[in-house]
Amino acid sequence: MDIQERLTAFAMLGATWVMWLLVLLSIVGLAIILERAYYLFVSRDDIAKLKSDLLAKLRSNDVDAARTRMRQSRSVEAQVALAGLDAAEDGAETAEERMDGQTSISRLNMERNLAFLGTVGNNAPFVGLAGTVIGIIRAFHELNESQGQVSAGLMAEVGEALVATLIGLLVALPAVAFFNLFQRIIKARLTRADAMGREVLAFLKSERRKNGVAEAAAE
Repeated sequence: MDIQERLTAFAMLGATWVMWLLVLLSIVGLAIILERAYYLFVSRDDIAKLKSDLLAKLRSNDVDAARTRMRQSRSVEAQVALAGLDAAEDGAETAEERMDGQTSISRLNMERNLAFLGTVGNNAPFVGLAGTVIGIIRAFHELNESQGQVSAGLMAEVGEALVATLIGLLVALPAVAFFNLFQRIIKARLTRADAMGREVLAFLKSERRKNGVAEAAAE
């Protein structure tokens, strides 16, 4: 039996397994969507107020109070700023490195399982297309069996082929939509985190300059 015959024999098993595979992918994708939506929802905060509180405490030179305020928030923005504040005594350069590291960790936490969601969104139509090809092969076989006559079996095979494509699209579209939505939210949060981190760095550099001036004056 050559490769063509083997593939034909495999196709004759039907496209039902393709549809069940797509259903399984859709269930896993939905679970990821719900889990990521919950994670991003509970880690949100009023960033404008958070930043205002941070600046107020830094202007009053109360680093400990700023740390306490950041610990009260579950947001990524607060975690990045806190990483810098925790390294305040080590200097602005160290604080910047700590915040860069926290930013990378926060990105990984927010993007967890999104690669699977993106893969499903990009490839589900092709899985559905595989089911369509199998259905068409079976339809031609049914047409040959009926000696060129349109039969109920033929129409059933054609219908199965079209349904496989439809299911593939229905699985892919929500996956792509939510993948893009989550990526946009993550990008916005990381941008705001970077802005808050810069406020911390500006404070630390300002304090270093003040200390340098004070030491120069004392000499």
